[in-house]
Amino acid sequence: MIRDKQVPMREQSGAERIRNFDEVPYGYSDDEAAAEAARCLQCRNAPCIAGCPVGIDIPAFLLAVKERDTARAIAVIKTSNALPAVCGRVCPQETQCQGVCTLGKRFEPVAIGRLERYCADWESTHPAAPTSVAPSTGRRVAVIGAGPAGLTAAGELRKMGHDVTVYELLHVAGGVLMYGIPEFRLPKAIVKREIDGLRQMGVRIEVNQVIGRIATVHEMLAGGFDAVFIGTGAGLPQFLGIPGEGLNGVYSANEFLTRTNLMRAYLFPEYDTPLRVGRRVITVGGGNVAMDSARTALRLGAEESLIVYRRSEEELPARREEAHHAKEEGVDFHFLTNPIAFLGENGRVTGVRCLRMELGEPDASGRRRPVPVAGSEFEMQADSVIVAIGNGPHPLVLQTTPGLELNRWGNIVADPETGATSIPGVFAGGDIVTGAATVIEAMGAGKRAARAIDAFVRAK
Repeated sequence: MIRDKQVPMREQSGAERIRNFDEVPYGYSDDEAAAEAARCLQCRNAPCIAGCPVGIDIPAFLLAVKERDTARAIAVIKTSNALPAVCGRVCPQETQCQGVCTLGKRFEPVAIGRLERYCADWESTHPAAPTSVAPSTGRRVAVIGAGPAGLTAAGELRKMGHDVTVYELLHVAGGVLMYGIPEFRLPKAIVKREIDGLRQMGVRIEVNQVIGRIATVHEMLAGGFDAVFIGTGAGLPQFLGIPGEGLNGVYSANEFLTRTNLMRAYLFPEYDTPLRVGRRVITVGGGNVAMDSARTALRLGAEESLIVYRRSEEELPARREEAHHAKEEGVDFHFLTNPIAFLGENGRVTGVRCLRMELGEPDASGRRRPVPVAGSEFEMQADSVIVAIGNGPHPLVLQTTPGLELNRWGNIVADPETGATSIPGVFAGGDIVTGAATVIEAMGAGKRAARAIDAFVRAK
């Protein structure tokens, strides 16, 4: 008889984990993983495969876990996904593979993401078979950006036998996986381990490389590269455009999380990069980045961490799991609330002036539009404010690549199936094309572009 509920994953309690940056869930044991994998119906049409942006053969790897052949399971996964330990932790499985799971029509869907994480973590403590790489084609491909899209494209192209060099702006590879996602949700050692696997395949990764300054895309094509993939992501923070945003203590989520994650502010004084949050922190926004920011503030010493969101809880864009963890940890949600000004004294933020909102008719996003309630203005005290309302494309590569077509939001116009841009030999994928999306969607774009790049360079 099929078990109707997922095998729960053990995790730190809310009271315990707000005092550390250790990963919250502990992961499955061998017995728990086998029991959860046994829930898979092994359906013939396998809608979960179509629901996975990188097309993992999910029934095959689940069957291997059920049979306790984890080596076979991870081999199946890595045929399609070069970053399984990452995806098993941060993918929105509930809206992708698990969202279309046949078992989920009557019961809880199979915990595919947890099982993917289990397999990847198992591999970290067992000898791994080297990834197969095709004989050299003699073709050279440059990848700009070492985030999820760029790393995936690089790994796929290397497996096809191409010479691949990745150029990364920052001093470490990983993109948003390193600077944007907190340690307690995605330990950096895991990201480094996955990237080291790409290096072992022969992918060259050059850090501290500011493309657009040291070289342009056109110069790369003229200098010996047969194709270029742009995967620079969406790293330019967006602001509200209201009074007081220049006050000290008002952070973009990008700055706040980068200083915490990449500059290790949470390890002060071991790392001399302190980050002052004060007693009361307000985060503006309702996505996963807002949850990450509010939860990080508690771990950095805030006594109160509040989230201000202009819509209702029903419209909250964050993953349910992330919002649930935030509530468990004591984050206080203020829905239907919209900031209209940041208040300050002596150049430092002291509070936020807000309006109450109510929901009107749906807007272009399909969600009901927030409408101000007349006469509802009020103020909230704050020692720090984090603005987490989204990011746009970083302009440097775009501004130094004449002929590259952009849309009205400043993103690259690229074919959704191939990543081909308006410049022959130049491909793009991930958030630089779609705007801020998920890690796995960026990886799917990198994988599709790699196939198109392979066809392009072989035909040259």
